[in-house]
Amino acid sequence: MSDLPKSDELFSHIDHRPPKGKDWMDIPVDIRPGMYCYSANPKSMETLSAPNVRKWNPLEEDWLLPDNWQEILHNGLKERLEKFRSFKVFMDICVRCGACADKCHYFIGTGDPKNMPVLRAELLRSVYRNDFTKAGKILGRLAGARPMTLEVLKEWWYYFFQCSECRRCSVFCPYGIDTAEITIMGRELLNLLGLNIDWIATPVSNCYQTGNHLGIQPHAFKDMLEFFVEDIEEITGVNCTPNYNKKGADILFITPSGDVFADPGTYTCMGYLMLFQFLKDKYGLDVTWSTYASEGGNFGFFTSHETMKRLNAKMYAEAKRLGVKWILGGECGHMWRVIHQYMDTMNGPADHLEVPVNPITGTTFENAASTKMVHITEFTADLIKHGKLDLDPRRNDNLKITFHDSCNPARGMGLLEEPRYVINNVANHFYEMPANTIRENTFCCGSGSGLNAGEDMELRMCGGLPRANAVKYMADKFDVNMLACVCAIDRAALPDLMNYWETGADVTGVHELVGNALILPGEKKRETDLRGEPLPGMEEEADE
Repeated sequence: MSDLPKSDELFSHIDHRPPKGKDWMDIPVDIRPGMYCYSANPKSMETLSAPNVRKWNPLEEDWLLPDNWQEILHNGLKERLEKFRSFKVFMDICVRCGACADKCHYFIGTGDPKNMPVLRAELLRSVYRNDFTKAGKILGRLAGARPMTLEVLKEWWYYFFQCSECRRCSVFCPYGIDTAEITIMGRELLNLLGLNIDWIATPVSNCYQTGNHLGIQPHAFKDMLEFFVEDIEEITGVNCTPNYNKKGADILFITPSGDVFADPGTYTCMGYLMLFQFLKDKYGLDVTWSTYASEGGNFGFFTSHETMKRLNAKMYAEAKRLGVKWILGGECGHMWRVIHQYMDTMNGPADHLEVPVNPITGTTFENAASTKMVHITEFTADLIKHGKLDLDPRRNDNLKITFHDSCNPARGMGLLEEPRYVINNVANHFYEMPANTIRENTFCCGSGSGLNAGEDMELRMCGGLPRANAVKYMADKFDVNMLACVCAIDRAALPDLMNYWETGADVTGVHELVGNALILPGEKKRETDLRGEPLPGMEEEADE
């Protein structure tokens, strides 16, 4: 972050006025450091059997493309127009009304017109008109058409990787156009030329080889969880050692690897372990973790439909191998959009598993009848509603909490009430951000869809400005000091964002709050929370 401008300097340079006297087609692309991610590592691309594997630099003139690259893109676009009906519709029905223009956090934070969703889509739509419509072929630029050139290609790459596919724009489109789907198609076409970014390609490559984005081997995955077990036992006096790869367990639990290896997600992971130990001790629930399907996230979602399908399949293959009844999923973002919106047509229905029923409450999760996968906040909310958990919300009284609706679970899954219900039962001080910044209207963290790198920090801070602004408002009005979320990318990205825009808020997962409040059978008197900070009323004991 050393090259990142100071926040007041960055803010002062935002200008939403369109350039005078210039059409958007006449403004050349300016690829500059801080606003893009590094190109993909050739070794990672080889693992994925990607085309045109080579080392290339976006700042250099020659991108080392194959001689027939324009033909490859034309054929790829043609194939996708024929295969995906929604994509063809989205190419044809936009009237450029501009309803989406000011809804994108990247446009709000940068002022760059090409970050308006309508104009980002036009980057691809203009080539579609040129190659596939009569009006475009006859009238050319008058019909909004332009041929595919190297300049256009570079513009595609730059701006399709400045979209977090959050789908906020789609909420406001009167025609229901999903610009995120257009971004997905644009990235898929770029991958035909080997034009991926490393923050996507390497996690996908790792997931192919080891089962998780971080490339962690099974023994290291197990070691990390055992570190958490030791920490929990030191805090509570209770051993929460989980099952690993246990055949015949009731439920397979899968969470994003970020929860296992990156703060503050690690505290959320500790909350998972404590919850499962409580349910085992009190009700005999048998939950297993897998060291092979050790990733709920799906960076294939940011690569191609086929890659997404392959990574999604591993969870269900492991569930079948272990013979569990159904799958419980952790707090993740894109994991849940893939499950909720793509699973059935890609890999499902998962008929080798049972329709999920909570064995403790008897609740049938009808929404998961086909996918056989339940979000952990749904599961925990159901337990709380039926009085099955012993909770002391006063343990979170030092926290004044607001909630960030993670884009994919909120807009992509409709998971709105369950996290709030859980928070309100494990904490006493919860405050909602303004209505136009949450629920279906929620702003993105600015780092989703594979953009959570270090080299594009300026882009991330610009894109996260609307979210940070809402949190700052809550800090000023209600002294909010904690931002809760249900996404591993959020937990990794939001701390930097909160610090940069000086909101004064820290970041937590919902199940870290659950872990703090949960009264484990046989636990000793607790003096600290899961972060080792004194619990409310225990400050003097900690000093001693």
